[in-house]
Amino acid sequence: MSSPDLPLAISAPAPRTLDLIFSPDALQVLHSKYKIVEADPDNIAGLGDEILGQAKYIIGQPPLSHDTLGRMPNLRCILNVESNLMNNMPYDVLFARGIHVVTTGQVFAQPVAEMGLAMALNLARGIIDGDNAFREGRELWGGDGNQNARLLSGADVGIIGFGDLGRALNRVLAGFSTNTRVFDPWMPDSVLRENGVQPATLEQVLGESDFVFVVAAVTSENKGFLGAEEFASMRPGAAFILLSRADVVDFDALIAAVQGGHILAASDVFPSEPLAPDHPVRNLNGFLRSAHRAGALDVAFKKMGDMVLEDMDLMDRGLPPMRCKRAERETVSRMRSKPVTSN
Repeated sequence: MSSPDLPLAISAPAPRTLDLIFSPDALQVLHSKYKIVEADPDNIAGLGDEILGQAKYIIGQPPLSHDTLGRMPNLRCILNVESNLMNNMPYDVLFARGIHVVTTGQVFAQPVAEMGLAMALNLARGIIDGDNAFREGRELWGGDGNQNARLLSGADVGIIGFGDLGRALNRVLAGFSTNTRVFDPWMPDSVLRENGVQPATLEQVLGESDFVFVVAAVTSENKGFLGAEEFASMRPGAAFILLSRADVVDFDALIAAVQGGHILAASDVFPSEPLAPDHPVRNLNGFLRSAHRAGALDVAFKKMGDMVLEDMDLMDRGLPPMRCKRAERETVSRMRSKPVTSN
């Protein structure tokens, strides 16, 4: 095909870039097979009718209005490389027209799960605190340094949410022979049992676990659903590990629960990012902090590009996308994640 005959793809992946998402070889394939039009995500409508009329794909998840979609008769798929499905477009129109919305978010499942495992082991064994004490010459040797230590092996574990990340977390925990309970109201009990975990209520997960991992997406139904009452119901000394989105938690209540010595906590996500220099969580003992870096590995970003290319190739041949995860009409409009501001 000559360049004008190539399928047109609008590129609007901000804050990500095509160079971040695609390896050099994959980027070369992208440009050889598609006419790429770079766009400001906040002004897709400004591209003009000629470009909008030709566009077959959008790489990114820019806000789209009914009017803008009406000017895009050939649109086949929105390939969300931001990965959080956001309520910024008329999904009813997209589904009615048979336009796919897919996300590459599953690329983050394994790296985030591994970070969650590392956080759990650190909270169980005081690895960072022990290292800091050693550096400062106040280390405790042998059993004296293990007064509050515990094993992850054989522990009671609770997982809140069992999507791609919850399943990846369950896999990395497999070698520790944990007794794992899962709360996920969107998941049939049979699916949980097939994955070797016990279906449980939120109360059971919180009250009967030594380690609680939160990997649930933010929805219209669960914003701030983990608060003071929920933290108070946890076992004294239990570890609470937040890996998905801060908006599922009442963060002030979490800080208070740690400050009071009732639980330990770790988080990769925070209510505002970057966090204010004087935020109280920065110097809170018993709280392990990570700057939203659990999934941000180059290997994960590059896997996004491979998935996008595979699904675009399928759709070019009249087949449905298979590599990325498709948005579901029953749940997509319930998502309430904030867009990422950095990679």
